[in-house]
Amino acid sequence: MSFTINEIIEATHATVILANEDEDNLTVSTDTRTIGRDMLYLPLKGENFNGFDFIQNALDAGAAGYFTENPNDVNLDADIILLVKNTKTAYLELAEYYRKKVNPITVLITGSSGKTTVKEMMASVFEVKYKTHKTKLNHNNEIGLCQTLLSMPEDTKALIAEGGMRGLGEIELISKYTKPDRAVITNVGTAHIGRLGSVENIAKAKCEIVKFLNDRGVLIAPDNDLIKQFNTFKGKNIYIDFNNISIEKTEENGSEFVYKDHRYFISQEGEHNVQNAALVIETALSAGMTEDEIAEGLKNFKSIDKRWETEKIGSFEIINDCYNSNPDSVKAAIKTFLNGKNGKKIVVLGDMGELGDDAVKYHIETGKYLEQFDFDCLLTFGELSENMNPQNKLVKHFDDKQKLAEYIVQNYRDGAKILFKASRSMKFEEIIEEMKKYADIVK
Repeated sequence: MSFTINEIIEATHATVILANEDEDNLTVSTDTRTIGRDMLYLPLKGENFNGFDFIQNALDAGAAGYFTENPNDVNLDADIILLVKNTKTAYLELAEYYRKKVNPITVLITGSSGKTTVKEMMASVFEVKYKTHKTKLNHNNEIGLCQTLLSMPEDTKALIAEGGMRGLGEIELISKYTKPDRAVITNVGTAHIGRLGSVENIAKAKCEIVKFLNDRGVLIAPDNDLIKQFNTFKGKNIYIDFNNISIEKTEENGSEFVYKDHRYFISQEGEHNVQNAALVIETALSAGMTEDEIAEGLKNFKSIDKRWETEKIGSFEIINDCYNSNPDSVKAAIKTFLNGKNGKKIVVLGDMGELGDDAVKYHIETGKYLEQFDFDCLLTFGELSENMNPQNKLVKHFDDKQKLAEYIVQNYRDGAKILFKASRSMKFEEIIEEMKKYADIVK
């Protein structure tokens, strides 16, 4: 999106140090690798980088000018230099300015798990009626929010944004610059409990989403006591009792369910995905969509990469669900996988991250959760996953991915259905790639 120099000054409350030109077609970039003419460089600081060190690189690449936090930082190679107190805040203010200008229906989604799935599902539904723009992949922090808002087409009618967090105050910040019309909390679980210390603090952090919710807006959330305890929104609150959903079937080719006397279909299996869909349905209904429009959007929804991604390797059917991993999402994946069709089933689990001092406890609990199901074996990889030891089950632990892959193809040559579930940092796709090397065995 392009701005006039006056719009940028107004949005960011900048002081002009230098302005040799009265530009009316400027864009803002934080990346010197893609910067060019008619662009202002906005340097950001992070734990491992300092964008201010690359101002000259931006000017050499053709940038019209840059933002600075130092009134004495004057580079005469620039045509425009704008002084702000904090460049990240300026970035957020510019993004908010543009969102107000476009003025779409704005949906902000957060939760311990499922928020990216709900975001993608929500966008699929809203696209049936509205020109829709959404957060890309998992760009759900404040910088990702800026990128999402500033890449929004001017004719956007619905914005579907995702808000992630690693501590208290982060969702409030995203809410502040999003000013949502609809706020959605997918759930409150144990993801990031290592940083926040308790499920109560997690609920408190998730409920920050309502701090800047439009007074005439709506909160949509599960009927959860902790959410109700920390929710401060005085407007319309829709709490969904998932027991009121009638699931007709949930199997490999999808799930069929009835909610509020209307039948819906999604191409994903699992009770958790049906619950995600209910959150989407209530949000879309509150935004003026009909049940038939919503049903069409849910039917069109496709899962994202590494979210229950299926693949055939010879006689093996692989389910790669390694987008993220926490105790709640692991249990949901296990339940969906092991309640499905009969046949040989292998569960391959890796470490779950950011669980703090109770990490070992949560991995032990996951092992105990497996005891209620029938499956052929549990294979684990990672220091923490070694604590998953369900009683009376075949369990093998590995510290080498190649050996894990070899074990599968050598001991299950007739084939099996395999669930891979771990945090992305575990890089479980490397195990799947190792299995492919044994194509002559697994035919």
